[in-house]
Amino acid sequence: MKITSSEKKILRELAKEYAEVAALDIQKENMKRMRDNNDLKPGRPPVLIDEVPWHEMDIDGQLKNQCENSFPQEMETYFRRKLFQWKYFPGDMVVENFYPIYKSVHSTGYGLDIKENIAITDEANHIVSHEYLDQLSTEADLEKLNCPVITHDEETDKRKLELAQEILGDILPVKLRGYCIYYAPWDIIPRLRGVSTVFYDMIDRPEFTHKIIKRFTDIQLSVMEQYEQLGLLDYDIPDLHCTPPYTSDLPAKDYDGGKVRLKDIWMRSMAQLFSSISPELHEEFDLAYSKPLFEKCGLVYYGCCEPLDNKIDLLKKIPNMRKIGVSPWSNVESCAEQIGGDYVYARKPNPALVAVKTDPEEVRKDISRTIEACLKHGCPYEFVLKDISTVSYRPENLIIWEQTVRETIDSYY
Repeated sequence: MKITSSEKKILRELAKEYAEVAALDIQKENMKRMRDNNDLKPGRPPVLIDEVPWHEMDIDGQLKNQCENSFPQEMETYFRRKLFQWKYFPGDMVVENFYPIYKSVHSTGYGLDIKENIAITDEANHIVSHEYLDQLSTEADLEKLNCPVITHDEETDKRKLELAQEILGDILPVKLRGYCIYYAPWDIIPRLRGVSTVFYDMIDRPEFTHKIIKRFTDIQLSVMEQYEQLGLLDYDIPDLHCTPPYTSDLPAKDYDGGKVRLKDIWMRSMAQLFSSISPELHEEFDLAYSKPLFEKCGLVYYGCCEPLDNKIDLLKKIPNMRKIGVSPWSNVESCAEQIGGDYVYARKPNPALVAVKTDPEEVRKDISRTIEACLKHGCPYEFVLKDISTVSYRPENLIIWEQTVRETIDSYY
């Protein structure tokens, strides 16, 4: 890892700006709002914006990296993006008073590589269209799936910590962080089979489809146990796949301050492919397999882009369920009625509203529907705008969206 004197100077100046923002009282206020919400205490909903198309967002060169070496550039990108978002579309983001180094983890993988054809519309955008080729069509193919071996590169962690501390030491603390559990098997399996093939085989070859998801469940259990044994888990993280994880209920009451266990953390899961699947098949091919994994973790957040309004009764059977995703394609009122005060209503506003040109009136209508439904049914709720594939190179789209959402919420609280 290399760093020049000029790179060090750049990072220290950015860190000073970052530290000033992190020291503001609003950070603790935002964190408390999110913690109360996740503790099922309804109040003013937190607003988060994530999965930003950063390649489209630059204003006056504020996001342009000046560092050339990889590690300094990684730090620079972190600071520039955080400061940019805080300036233009912060919502209720929390700027924590330290620089995070995430533990270096390596996996030997599943034993199969994705084979695909892709279609690109914007060379600068990592969002592309995929046509996946089937690599799991036979019982013999299934035998090719390996259980990954997870290793922790503590030496790399040490080097990164030491270098970051050398750069930031008197300005900003540096903290080593671990992970929660993120598991979405029906995001993985279609990449090895193709979407249409998966759908056909649920009907034409259900026994084979069961063998596939059973194999992935066994693999995931092993991975989770390896993360626990290697000390890679963490309950004290600011982000759970685009949502705030702050809660008073983690770690578990018997946690002694040592190695973090599965029961001390959140688990995040979803089955986005199952947007077009019946509740019966959703239960048969996903939840029935995931439940034993969920039960090992302290709290569960389920759902992303898939509409779940006709499946919430299935999620209620999971004893540690805490947060349920309400996608843009869900019935807002029905979800609020079913969720009530028992779970967090994790609302995903439609990113199409910022894709071309943001219309404040449309945003107000979208946000108001959720607010009124959640107030009516006593839901603790949040707004997380994500999956923002494009803003048509108009950063103002996100700025207008954020301002409009704040004003709309203000009119109710």
